[in-house]
Amino acid sequence: MVELRTPRLRLRRARPDDLEPMHAVLSHPVAMRYWSTTPHEDLAQTEAWLADMIATDGEDFVIEREGRVIGKAGCYSLPEVGYILHPDAWGQGFASEALGAATAHVFAARAVDRLTADVDPRNAASLALLKKLGFAETGRAARTWLIGGEWCDSVYLALDRPATIPRP
Repeated sequence: MVELRTPRLRLRRARPDDLEPMHAVLSHPVAMRYWSTTPHEDLAQTEAWLADMIATDGEDFVIEREGRVIGKAGCYSLPEVGYILHPDAWGQGFASEALGAATAHVFAARAVDRLTADVDPRNAASLALLKKLGFAETGRAARTWLIGGEWCDSVYLALDRPATIPRP
């Protein structure tokens, strides 16, 4: 089983016992503001989401900090990256650290030439993080997501495989 370690974090595959901490993230309205769904209303919704994450063959990881689950990062469906952290973990560089490790792992483990991201243009922090990691904007589109009765736009970004990482 793949496990990634950074100086402050452990990234690992999801397990059923991640239900409560992931629900704390996925039910938080601030954390979910720019997510592709509305906040989870009950544990059953998060349980289904988590079962899907466990069953997928993607490169998606739960993020642990000092033994506590604070979010997730990686590719649920290649080649698109995604990440979400509980707001208590924001502003400390954890998202950059986790996503940097996850993207490096994906390029080393999978024969993908490019990773992509779809970000709400109002999510300035996420756009800045992805640009810091080397993602470049490839396009924009209006009214791409209908979430909770609100239309949201998209900024598309991509990160090409670094020349220093050979295809597996």
